[in-house]
Amino acid sequence: SGAYSSGCYDSPPYLLLNHHDRLDDAFTLAHELGHSLHTWMANRAQPHRMAHYPIFLAEIASTVNELLLTHHLLGRPRQDASMRAHLLNHLCDSFKGTIFRQAMFAEFELGLHRWEEEGTPLTAEFLREKYYELNKKYYGPGIRAHDSIAWEWCRIPHFYYDFYVYKYATSFCAALVFSRRIRAGEGVDSYLGLLRAGGSRDPLEAVAAAGVDLRDTGVLREAFAEFGDVLAELERALIPPEK
Repeated sequence: SGAYSSGCYDSPPYLLLNHHDRLDDAFTLAHELGHSLHTWMANRAQPHRMAHYPIFLAEIASTVNELLLTHHLLGRPRQDASMRAHLLNHLCDSFKGTIFRQAMFAEFELGLHRWEEEGTPLTAEFLREKYYELNKKYYGPGIRAHDSIAWEWCRIPHFYYDFYVYKYATSFCAALVFSRRIRAGEGVDSYLGLLRAGGSRDPLEAVAAAGVDLRDTGVLREAFAEFGDVLAELERALIPPEK
C-alpha cells in the first residue's frame, strides 16, 4: 500500500511503488526519489558502517524534494486558478499533518509511557478518553471532534514502535527552510553535503553544519513563517474573481 526506496550498499537504490499518473503519485515519486538520492550520495561518500542515516535525516531529504516539486508546479505560467489553490491547500495540509498532527501524536505517546510508569492501567477506554481530550486541546473550540476520533489511536502504527513521531515534525521544519534557501539559490552545496554525510556524524550536528540549526528557535519561526505565507496565498487564491 505504500511506496519504498530500497536497495543495498553496493547496489543502486530501487523504487517500489504503484504509479497511476495522478498528482499524488507524482508527489510520492518525488518523496521516494529524495530518499534514493540521499542513499546514492551517502553510499558513495561514506564507508558501509557510516552510510546509513537515521529517519530524522531521511525525512528531510524526502520532504525537500516534495516541497521543491510543489513550488515548481506553483511557478508554472498560465496556471489554472483551481489547480493553484489545490497545490497551496496540499502544502498547507502537509504542514498540518506533519508538524501539528505529529506533535499531537508525540504528546499522546509520551503520555502512554508516563501513565504506564505511574502504574495506570492502560485500558482501551482510558486511552480513548485521553486521545479524545488531546484532539479537543489541539483543534480548539472552533472544531467539534467527532466521537469516532477517540479510537484513532488504535490504528496509528507509530505508537507500537520506538518513540520517534516528533522527528517528522522537526524534519519538516528543517525541510521548509532548506527548500526555501535552495529555491533562492542559497546553501545548495551545504545541503548536498548533508546528504553525502549519511550517518557519519550526529544528525543534529550534521543539519546544523548545513546551515539549519534546529536548536535555534529562529529556524522554527522561519518554518512557521513559510506556512503563514502559503496560507495567506491560499486565502487570496480562494477569493472568487469579480464579475
